[in-house]
Amino acid sequence: MSVVNSPASILVGVTNRAVYIKLEGKGSFKNSPSLKEFFREMLGRQFRNFVVDLENCPVMDSTFMGTLAGFALRLREVDSGSLLVRNVNKRNSDLLKNLGLDNLFKIESKAAGEIPGGLVEASHLAPHSPLATRALLDRSEHAECMIEAHEALVDADPENLARFKDVLEYLKQDLRVGSK
Repeated sequence: MSVVNSPASILVGVTNRAVYIKLEGKGSFKNSPSLKEFFREMLGRQFRNFVVDLENCPVMDSTFMGTLAGFALRLREVDSGSLLVRNVNKRNSDLLKNLGLDNLFKIESKAAGEIPGGLVEASHLAPHSPLATRALLDRSEHAECMIEAHEALVDADPENLARFKDVLEYLKQDLRVGSK
């Protein structure tokens, strides 16, 4: 089975100064809710520096990229936050740059160094963990998460509206129909 088709896992670790997130597998709408919830939790714990490692991530969908964009936009609202996305392959780098996300956060094709020692906490971010309770979403909550991600892409670069207008309309219509 290829990495693209296998289930993705997210590894997370915390040092005294930063939060490290390593994606193993495809970045998609399936793991975006748990990542979003984890970001929120860490922001609530006053962490402001985040590193996302995509070395073992062959491809990302727009919801996953929108989740990164939404978080980078949120970090801009708080004091001195930063997001670094590193070990990005050529395909993912092109995707992020084509959506203008390189204006929101730093993108590195190869990391300058490995994750430092001294992790205070390290674990898998699983859909059933307390930090990922939002991963088990009903249909309307999942649609709302996807809408937020795509709206963040549009906020990141207004040119993205043309790319995602139909997706947003479909998701909003699906949300209206699903809530009736």
